[in-house]
Amino acid sequence: MRDLFSFPNPVNEKAARFVATGVVLFSVIGLLTGWNWLLAPMAVGFWLRVAAGPRFSPLGQLATKWAAPRLGEPVMVPGPPKRFAQTVGAVTTTAGLILTVGFGIAAAGAIVFAIMTVFATLEAAFRFCFGCTVFAALIRIGLIPDEVCEACADISLRRA
Repeated sequence: MRDLFSFPNPVNEKAARFVATGVVLFSVIGLLTGWNWLLAPMAVGFWLRVAAGPRFSPLGQLATKWAAPRLGEPVMVPGPPKRFAQTVGAVTTTAGLILTVGFGIAAAGAIVFAIMTVFATLEAAFRFCFGCTVFAALIRIGLIPDEVCEACADISLRRA
């Protein structure tokens, strides 16, 4: 059961960037149409990826099985920071969903879609994972133990 709900480590960055592109598309559609209900499939997708990586996520499956193999040689990066970033996305979209559907605060949907658009675009287009950067900072200040991600904690293992 533990293997079923595990996150891959390392992760193909090309697949992660493809997933981020999907998040950008959903977010832009949500922003342009006001369809706050799109937060529901986004939140579910994030939670599925947090729980088991791409295993149960349709977007994750598309990224790993179809897109990434067509984008050339894999670029492997540590998994724990990517899982942390997916968790941040899960919490953010879930909060937006609760605020819009549960409390009728429609502006919350637009705010969450805008946040997701910005941060997912940074990942998809510029290889900058904000969640991963926060994860690294949390390791540096000791809130996340070094053992959670040896490759993150050991600067000599980082790529140039």
